[in-house]
Amino acid sequence: MKGTVSILGLFVSTLFMNHKDAISQNQTASSPAHVRSSFTFQLSAPRERAGPLFGPEGERCWAGQHWNPEFLYPQPAEDIEGAVFTVQHGSRKSVWVNTIFDLPAGRMQYVSFVPEALVSTVDVRLTTLNATTTAVEVTYTRTALSSGVNDEVQALATSDSTSGPHWQQAIQSCLKK
Repeated sequence: MKGTVSILGLFVSTLFMNHKDAISQNQTASSPAHVRSSFTFQLSAPRERAGPLFGPEGERCWAGQHWNPEFLYPQPAEDIEGAVFTVQHGSRKSVWVNTIFDLPAGRMQYVSFVPEALVSTVDVRLTTLNATTTAVEVTYTRTALSSGVNDEVQALATSDSTSGPHWQQAIQSCLKK
């Protein structure tokens, strides 16, 4: 399973992250939207302490009540590469795959799929700045599955790009618990 997920992660990373410019340049108003947005912030914690908070289970500490992943694999739930889980978003349910979960390297990546709506990747990179500070870079790449959800995908990208301060505050609060 792990080899399969790694191949999936490589495929999705290549498809969504490396071809952004070519896809964006060729988009028309009637084609499905493809957008990328990023934000950065710093945490007052070493990378070893901050890293686990970027797994689906670890995120429960800071992401709020709307974040309630239901694990399909593994059982019992555990933050590992290859984990598959669902999250309810209003009337929609998304399926998530943890394609990279490498705590020593400070790297996490997720692919989520909302049927008949969109596919997203979330790429998280943690960098040690010093013994007590970690830099966080989060990149969302979202692709509409039809032009009918382009406005929703664009709105998500706008929201994503301004999420840094909220994430920073919520994670810092979690770290104090």
